[in-house]
Amino acid sequence: MEPMTSKALHARFLRGLEKSPDRIAVRVGGDTVDYTTAHATALAWAGALLAAPGGPPTAIGILTGRGTTAYVGILASLYAGLPAVPIPADFPAGKVVSMLGAAEVSALVVDEEGAALLAGGPGAELGGLPVLAPHLDAAGARAFAEGTGLPALAAGPDTALDGPRDAAPEDVAYILFTSGSTGRPKGVRLTHGNMAHYFALMDDRYDFSADDVFSQAAGLNWDSAVSDLWCAWAAGASLVSVPSHAYRDLPGFVAEHGITVWFSAPSVISLSRRTGRLLPGSMPTLRWTYFGGEALQFEDTDAWQRAAPGSAVINVYGPTEMTITTHRHRWSPEESVRLGVNGVVPLGLLHEGHAELLLDERGEEAADEGELWLAGPQLSAGYLDEEDGHGKYLERDGLRWYRTGDRVRRLADGQLVYLGRMDSQVQVQGYRVELAEVEHAMRAACPVTGAVVVGVPVANSTELVAFYLGEPRAPRDFHRDLAAVLPPQLIPRHYHRLDEFPLNTNKKTDRLALTALATERHGTKAPEPARVTPAAA
Repeated sequence: MEPMTSKALHARFLRGLEKSPDRIAVRVGGDTVDYTTAHATALAWAGALLAAPGGPPTAIGILTGRGTTAYVGILASLYAGLPAVPIPADFPAGKVVSMLGAAEVSALVVDEEGAALLAGGPGAELGGLPVLAPHLDAAGARAFAEGTGLPALAAGPDTALDGPRDAAPEDVAYILFTSGSTGRPKGVRLTHGNMAHYFALMDDRYDFSADDVFSQAAGLNWDSAVSDLWCAWAAGASLVSVPSHAYRDLPGFVAEHGITVWFSAPSVISLSRRTGRLLPGSMPTLRWTYFGGEALQFEDTDAWQRAAPGSAVINVYGPTEMTITTHRHRWSPEESVRLGVNGVVPLGLLHEGHAELLLDERGEEAADEGELWLAGPQLSAGYLDEEDGHGKYLERDGLRWYRTGDRVRRLADGQLVYLGRMDSQVQVQGYRVELAEVEHAMRAACPVTGAVVVGVPVANSTELVAFYLGEPRAPRDFHRDLAAVLPPQLIPRHYHRLDEFPLNTNKKTDRLALTALATERHGTKAPEPARVTPAAA
C-alpha cells in the first residue's frame, strides 16, 4: 500500500480506509459499499483496466448513472494512476462519443445505464474501446461484446493490483467537462497537485470526522461532487447520494440519513421553501453547509440557517478551471447583509496561496471593481484543446492567470461581492452554461433560421428561454430534437418565435432587450435587499 505521505488524490481514500475499514463509504438508495470492499474492488478493477488489450489506457471513462459503480470506478481509475473522466449515462450518445474522444479515453467502466447507452448504437463509433461492466456475468459480457463490438474486460485475482499506483503532482487526476461556446463541451484537466492544495485547505479549515455523513447532491461530473467525495473519504465518513425525490421533503431526507455536511447549488433552498418543509429547527443534524454555483440570496440563506441552527452556512465561489472553490464567506445575518449587494451574499475572501486581479474594460488593474482574474496552485492544467483556452488562460506579471468573466467588487476588508457576468455564460442549478452552445445546437438540430438563448432569474435560479426565427414549432418538438444533442441542463424551458431579432445601436442582436422580454414573461423579480434577523440562540 502506498505511504500516507503521498500527495496523490487517492491517498485520501487510504486515510479513510485506515480510520473506518467497516464503515459505509457510499450509499446510493439501498445500495452500499464499505471502505474495505471498495478498496479491494477498485484494486481488481484497476488491474483489469491496466491489462486491457492494446496496453494500458491513457484515461478511464466512467459512463454510469448515480450508482456505487460510478464511485468505485473513479477510485479504480486513480488507483491505476490514470485520469478519471466521469460522464453521465443520460447524456446524448453523440455528445458522449465526442467527450470520450476529446479526453482520449481508451477504456470504460459502465453500469447498467452506461451499457444500455452503448448498446443503443454508439459502440460502433468507439473503435473497439475495452469496457469493464461489473454488473454482467461471463455470458452477459460476451453478449455485450458481440452486440457492441467493444471488448468486455473481466476483473479477477490474476490481474488485481497489490496496491494503488502513486501519482506525481503534475499528473491529471480528473477531466471535467464544462459547456463550450463552440457547440462542444470543454474538458478541464485537474491535476493531483491542484487537488492537494484545495483539500489541504479543507482539512485545515474544517473538522470533518468519521462520524460525519456527507450529502452528494451534484452529479459526479461536477466539481462540487469532487469536493464532497474526497472530503468524506479522507475523514473515513459516509457519503449519501441525494435522489431527485428527496427534495419533496429535504429535511426528512437529511434526518433519515443523519446528514451532517451538505453541499449544493442555492436553488435547493428555494425548492425546499416551496414545499413548506424547510421549517425552523427541521435539520438539527447539519454541522456544515456549503452553497456554490449560483448567487446565494439573503432570505434563502436565512431560511436555511434557521432550519439548521447548528450549522455554519458557507457561500463558496470558484470556477472549475480553478479546482472547485477559491473564495469563501460564512453567513452572518448582520455582517453578510451589510456587505452584500442586491440581496446576494458576498463571495468572500480568497484562498491562501492564490492571487487575484480586478481589471477594468481597458484591461488595466482596478482597485475596487472589475473582471476577476485568478492565479495560484489550484489553477488547472488547462483545457484538452488548447484553442479553448485562448483568451482565458493568460500570462501577466510573470504569472499564469485564469480570466473568470465574472464582474466583482472588492470591499474594504478584501472580500469580493458578485455583480454579474461579462460574457454569455449563465448558471443553471449550479451547471455552467455557455448560451452559444445552446444556440449552436438549436441551429444544427432544429429547423430554425436563427436562435438566441437567454437566461432569466426564476425562483432564485436561472431558466433558459429561447427565441427563434422560422416556422412555428411546439416546445415538445424542440425538446425532442435538442435532447438528442444536449444534456438536460442545457435544454431551454421556454420557446418564442419572432419575425426578427431586435437590434441595438450597433446593429447587433439586442440580447439585453430579449433578456428583458424573457424576464417579463417568465422571470421572478430579484428580491429586495431585505434585512434579516439572527436566528434565536
